[in-house]
Amino acid sequence: MKVAILGAGGQLAYDLQRVMPPWEQVALRHADLDICDHDRVRERLNEIRPEVVINTAAFHRVDDCEGQVEKAFAVNTFAVRNLAQVCAELECTLVHISTDYVFGGEKRSPYTEEDLPGPLNVYGVSKLAGEYFVRHLCPKHFVVRSSGLYGVAGSSGKGGNFVETMLRLAREGKRIRVVNDQVLAPTWTKDLAEKVVELLRSRAYGLYHVADEGGCSWHEFAGKIFELVGFRPDFAPTTTGAFGAGALRPAYSVLSPRSLVNIGLEPMPPWPVSLQAYLVEKGHAVL
Repeated sequence: MKVAILGAGGQLAYDLQRVMPPWEQVALRHADLDICDHDRVRERLNEIRPEVVINTAAFHRVDDCEGQVEKAFAVNTFAVRNLAQVCAELECTLVHISTDYVFGGEKRSPYTEEDLPGPLNVYGVSKLAGEYFVRHLCPKHFVVRSSGLYGVAGSSGKGGNFVETMLRLAREGKRIRVVNDQVLAPTWTKDLAEKVVELLRSRAYGLYHVADEGGCSWHEFAGKIFELVGFRPDFAPTTTGAFGAGALRPAYSVLSPRSLVNIGLEPMPPWPVSLQAYLVEKGHAVL
């Protein structure tokens, strides 16, 4: 099987490449292929003739999206629409990575794929619009929503990830304040990558929630990081309002694995288990 991975400079793409079976991989970074160049995307994919395209490319700096609305929709919506059209023409499978931020946070139980979205920010709206284009235009698709991603390669668009940022601030002796009123399911990109491979093998096309099991606030997540590494920094909770972020975020966005289970796949590991495995792999902690 030939697989084209778009956005290959990111942490999820890195893990996809290392967990994938011995399929032929074509990894395309932004410098290799700008997904906003619609003609070049069509031309390059026609040259490659992949059986699967995995789109991990996105403009995901949530606060920046509020002031760069056109860029957010160019990358997260209109480029995705073009990609879905090209994949449909090539009769190949499109795996598109989306986000828990398509939800508004009204629930206090995990969101299923049947729950109606209600994004609160430009990023969420642009990602949801991209989802709709994929689902409408490309018959062989997987739309995969996940949340709170962190991986060993770090996020190319954010200069690292939340785990590494917390550890750096702790080592520097900084005063650390983390919001305790946003609950999500932090997810190791290695877990997500492995589940994407399982979905591809299933050929059960559709919309899936794929996030590590359980939920916690960002403050609880940071606390677990420090506990596992043995740090005791100057660390306390704060609120979203006090933090002063530029974009609204859902107060609750834990994702249910219902559709995965319905096709016979196992749910993801509990987030504390995956966090410890990540910290061990990075050399921050021991088993």
